[in-house]
Order: sequence, then C-alpha cells, then structure tokens
Amino acid sequence: MQIRDLPYSDPGDPDIRSGPRFLLWLGRNQLRGQLKSMAWGLLHQCSLAGLPLAAGLAVQAVVDRSGNRLAWAGGLIVVLGVLIALGDTMLHRTAITNWITAAARVQQLLARKTAELGSALTRRVAAGEVVAVSTGDVEKIGWFVEALSRFASAAAALVLICTGLLLYLPSLGLLVTLSVPLLALAVLPLLPRATRRADLQREKAGRATELASDTVAGLRVLRGIGGEELFLGRYRRASQEVREAAVHSARMWSLISAIQVLLPGVLLISLVVYGAALARDGRIEVGQLVTVYSAAALLLFPLRHFEEIAMAYSFSRPSARRAVRVLSLGRADRPASLDTAPTGDLYDPVTGLMAPAGLFTAVVCGDPDEAGRLADLDPAVPGQRRPVHDQRDEQHAGQQHLDRRDQRPHPRTVHRGLADLDGNGDAGGNGDAAKDGAPEAVPKPETVPSVLLGGVPLDELPLDTARTAVLVQDKDPVLLSGTLGELLDVPSSGLVAAEDALAAARCGDVLDALAQASADASGDPMTTRITERGRSLSGGQRQRLALARSLVADPEVLVLDEPTSAVDSHTESRVAAGIKELRRGRTTVVLASSPLLLDLADRVVLAHRGTVVAVGSHRELLRTEPRYRAVVTRETDDEIAAPGAGDAFRTIEEIGERA
Repeated sequence: MQIRDLPYSDPGDPDIRSGPRFLLWLGRNQLRGQLKSMAWGLLHQCSLAGLPLAAGLAVQAVVDRSGNRLAWAGGLIVVLGVLIALGDTMLHRTAITNWITAAARVQQLLARKTAELGSALTRRVAAGEVVAVSTGDVEKIGWFVEALSRFASAAAALVLICTGLLLYLPSLGLLVTLSVPLLALAVLPLLPRATRRADLQREKAGRATELASDTVAGLRVLRGIGGEELFLGRYRRASQEVREAAVHSARMWSLISAIQVLLPGVLLISLVVYGAALARDGRIEVGQLVTVYSAAALLLFPLRHFEEIAMAYSFSRPSARRAVRVLSLGRADRPASLDTAPTGDLYDPVTGLMAPAGLFTAVVCGDPDEAGRLADLDPAVPGQRRPVHDQRDEQHAGQQHLDRRDQRPHPRTVHRGLADLDGNGDAGGNGDAAKDGAPEAVPKPETVPSVLLGGVPLDELPLDTARTAVLVQDKDPVLLSGTLGELLDVPSSGLVAAEDALAAARCGDVLDALAQASADASGDPMTTRITERGRSLSGGQRQRLALARSLVADPEVLVLDEPTSAVDSHTESRVAAGIKELRRGRTTVVLASSPLLLDLADRVVLAHRGTVVAVGSHRELLRTEPRYRAVVTRETDDEIAAPGAGDAFRTIEEIGERA
C-alpha cells in the first residue's frame, strides 16, 4: 500500500478483542510494507556492521604496510557508505509509509464507526476521548506500526553481527554475544512501571482534553454566568496534573535511557581491557581488536530500537485500547425484510403515541425532560434502556441516524422514543472497554416493540431506508462549518427548494446578516461561511437554520424536538405557521409546550410518565385536561386546585377568541 493509493477502498474488519490484538491486526494487514521496510533496514544495519570490518582491515593494512589491502579497505568503505545511505533513505521512506497508511486505516475505521453511530458515539464515549482517539491516539498507533519494522531489522542485524563476531574472533565475540541479551533485556523489569505511568499520563491528558472541549463548547454560557475563572481554574489544575504525570513518566524513561547508555559503556570498557590484554600477549592482532570494538560500539545503534519499540508499545497500547473501545460500539442489525420505506401512520406501541399520516401532530409532556426522553431516553438513569438518534456527520449534515441501544429497562417504567426506530442492540455489550480492551458483557435486554410506520416495524428496514423515511432533529442541533449552501446541501427528496425551506423557517434576518458578512462581492448569503457550530450566530438563528436544513431533507416523517425554544414569541408563531404550510400532506411530529405552536397543530397528544393520556386539539385539552393546562399555562399546583380555576381560564379563552 502506497500513500498515493489512500484512502483504502475497504479498511477491513479489525480485531477488537483487545488493544494488543488490534495492533497485531494492523501489523498483519501491512505485512508487505513491514517486510519491505525490514529488508531496507537489514541492508542499512548490515552495511553499518560492515564498517568495523573495513576499518579493521585498513588498520591492519597500515600496520603491515600493505598498500593494496589499504586500497581494498578504502574501496569497501566507499561501497558500504553508499549502501548505508541507500538503506537509511529507503528505510525511512518505507517506515513512514507504514506509519501514514496505518494511521489512515485507523482513521477510516473510526470515520466508518462515527458514520454508523453518529451522535450516539459521543453519548457512549466522552467527546474529548473521541477527539483524542482520532488525533493523538492515531499517531501513537501509527508510530508503533512504523517502529515495528525497524525493530525487526535491528534484532535481525544483532543476530547476524553476533554470529559474525563469533566466527571472526571467538575469544572476544563470545563476550559480546553473551552481553547483548543482557543489554537488550536489562530494562525489561522497568517497562511495566513505565507503561503504567504512561497510561496515567494519557488518562489525565484525556480528561484535560474533555474539560477543554466542554469549556469551549459552553463558553458563551460560562461568560453569561461569570464562570470563566472557575472553569479556568479547573483546567489549570487538570493541566498541572498532566504535567506532573508527564514528568513522572519521563523520569522512568530517562532511567531506562541511562541504563541503556551505562551498560553498553561497561561492555565497551571491558572489551577494551580484555582485548588489549589479548593483543599485548599476541593472541589477537590490533586490527582484529579494532574490528570487534567498532562492531560492539555500533551495536548501540540497533539496541536503541529496543528502547524505541518499548516506548512505542507502551504509548500505543492504551491508545489502541481506546480505539478498540470506540470501534467495539456496534449495532446488531436485524435482517431487513423490506427494501423501500412504507408510508402511513407513525405509531409507538410502548407509549401509545400515534402520529397520523399527513398531519401536524404536537406532543406535550408533563415533565420538561420527558419530551427529550421520547426522542432520546435519559442516559443518566442507571440501567435504563436508551435509544440513539443523532444528526448526520459532515457528509450527511442534518440527516438523522435512527439507532437504538437496548439496555435493561428501568425498574419502574420503560420509555420508548420516537427516534428509537431500528431496534438494534449492542453487539455483545454496552461498548465500555474492559481493562484489556474487550467489550464488557451486559445482561440480555428485554424485547421492546419497535416503532411502526404504516404498520411496519422500522427495525425491519435497512438503516439507510429508515433514515430516509424518518428524520429527527433534537433540541440542540449542530451546524457544521462551511457555506450556507453546503449546509443545506443534504440528501433530500428534491421537492423542497432551499429558498422555500429558509422562508418557512423565517430565516430572512439570518440571510441579511450572512449577506453583510459575505466575502463575495455579490453579497450572496449562500456563499457566506458559517463558523464551527455556528458560533457567530445567535441561538435562535442557529435553530432556524437547522430547521431549514431538516425541511430541505423533506422526509416522510419529520420529528422536531423543541424547534422554536430559542426564538421570540412573534417569530415562533410565524415559524410554526411556516412548518405547517410547507409540510402540508407530510407527517410532522413536534415535541413542544408552546401555546403558539400547539394552537396550529392538527392534533395534540399529552404524554404523562411515558404514556399517552389525552388526545385532542389544543383548545379542547385546555378546557378538559388539567394536566395539559398546567404544562401549557405554567400553572402551579395551588392554582390548579383553586375552585373555579378551569372556569376562569375558559372565560379568558373566550375573551381571546372574541378579540
């Protein structure tokens, strides 16, 4: 695999049983590149090993005053120099190729998993850890793959050099051969401690990254409440912990490096003393002593690769374990029984929620958090089954992944979400990695009925088909960086133009602001770049642009969670009217509690504690359902219990109607 051939057409099916197995799988899949790098490494190392022999021949030729042998030795040194340069150049080229291609393979695997799970990934793994895995961890894994071939060539070169010294001069060669294993393995007892320290450093660095990511994401809120100094102090403490852990880890690695300098130095001193005694007694020639000493000195170079591979493995093993944790998150897709999306009513058999086809249905929940759980069950409840819904990644901006995680239901109740659309459970676990990187097993979940569309369970549809049929926009949608035109360029039916969607979402003021900020002389807002997460826009502007993106997609069923929570009442009324007009004839479900929006709905559903308890129009429910009235009008318990409260409200309503 060459760099020019990237990306891989198929990165493969990784071994995610543990971090070391994942590293082994990576190395095995790049066997050809590893062998090529090892071959060039052997050429480089053996050419280096030949220099002492040439130098010894040259010294002995000078001692013997032989011009011919000196010329031959000089020619041999020139040839070896050329081979060293060639081998070193190609070794570096092939090793870096292995690094880049391995990192690219891991990045493609992570990208594929991200596209599969969408925002479910950050619900099951911290966002900071996802960032760390896709950046720093990928580099460390690539470093190990790259160092592996250099280590293999160095180990092979050590064997060849020791064998050659034994054959060339057994008296000194035996001393070198017996010392090399000691030099290579002397630091082995220190490696577990160094690895633990490196793991601790990486863990603290991951926490600091998560804290920084959360702080940046909530910077506007922090400024609003004056919490910048508080979070700055937290990050400063986390940063100092990372620094202390890094220094603690560096001390161990410096000790390992010192040992690998001290012991070879002792070997060289012993070799000189013993060899000088042999040369003085006439048992060996001076040239032979120079050859063996030079070869022993050059052994320090391949021995360095033992330290490098130990460091690379120590740093890459926790990185591989974290990558495995992400890659082990999966979905046990059920065999698809249909190829095309059905049409008809959307029905949730668990909550009893029915959204008739072609109507604008509003859903009101007594608990403010319950609306979110209908689309995404609260992950904070221990043991509760949580479905997954998410906005698509940058390639499919705005389109929702319709996924579900089946966990043990809450002991009191089982909530079933509108976004819980494909009935998929975890592939053998909840995605949390055990210490060795393997996913932990979880108890077998109870079977929960799937959401039905036109009477067909959505978990029997292929995932792409389900995504096309149903789109879910959560209450805090994300705007990805790019131009407004790119933001609205999403997979769609093609029946709704971007201009119509923007008009329905009442984005006129947003377009004016973008036109003024446009770098284009024409002032076209569609070419204006939107910063990451739309940070240059207000919350209401971001919310309306995200709504326009969902309207452009024009799915068969559109589920909106609090789509107007960040806009003023006047704009909210106009946006609700725009949604109803543009989505006429399509199924639309809105989870909200705003009277302005509810009054425009064709059908209003009241859900209480995970169950539908009342259905009707907004005005009917105001008159007949105290729980509905309490949610919509924000009545207190005392106001609800007051005599004549319902009559008073009906009088106010009648006055409003006459007005």
